[in-house]
Amino acid sequence: MRNITIAIDGYSSTGKSTVAKQLADWLGYVYVDSGAMYRAVTLFAMQNGLISENHFDKETLIEMLGEISLHFTRDEEKGIAEIYLNDKNVEKEIRTLEVSEFVSPIAAVSEVRKKLVEQQQQMGKDKGVVMDGRDIGTVVFPYAELKIFMNASPDERAKRRYLELIDRGDKVSYDEVLANVKERDHIDTTRKDSPLKKADDAIEIDNSEMNLDDQFHIILQLAKDRMAGRV
Repeated sequence: MRNITIAIDGYSSTGKSTVAKQLADWLGYVYVDSGAMYRAVTLFAMQNGLISENHFDKETLIEMLGEISLHFTRDEEKGIAEIYLNDKNVEKEIRTLEVSEFVSPIAAVSEVRKKLVEQQQQMGKDKGVVMDGRDIGTVVFPYAELKIFMNASPDERAKRRYLELIDRGDKVSYDEVLANVKERDHIDTTRKDSPLKKADDAIEIDNSEMNLDDQFHIILQLAKDRMAGRV
């Protein structure tokens, strides 16, 4: 069967990364977490005092983009690819609620998106790649053979994210997480540059009441069909 490009887009906390990792592992494909790249840039901005609750120095961030180096390294023990910011593993640091609160404004900066889209397209130039994010099927890989758009209710997504953060030991409230989910949805869908939207040829999957196993096998079958040229 031929190698294909699989683009998985959707709202925050819909399980895009989970199913993308499962697919990549099963198919032997490269997995790229584009969201982790935007989170890493956000962490860089926070570390350099460029963004906080009432402050965002966008112009300085744009000037400092050349100082940001990102790459993924596979942790063989965990079986996942983790992101490095300027040669430091920041996989855990980028998953905090604080980073989540600032990632959408960072991702809305055109210069940031241009830099990361170029890197993402380079990573997927040889096909055999699964990439998830907000604009993979519309901007990064508009000609991907399989495009998935994932959705779920805000309440369900907030519940998933809340439990994930609590399991990590973070001290957060459900209301905080729900507010963050809704705010990110608003910013992601209304930004001028590459807003979150379903590609015309994407298959939408609402997993509000779907378990991970069923979700995976539905998407895996879609991938097999594309790889075999049956669609």
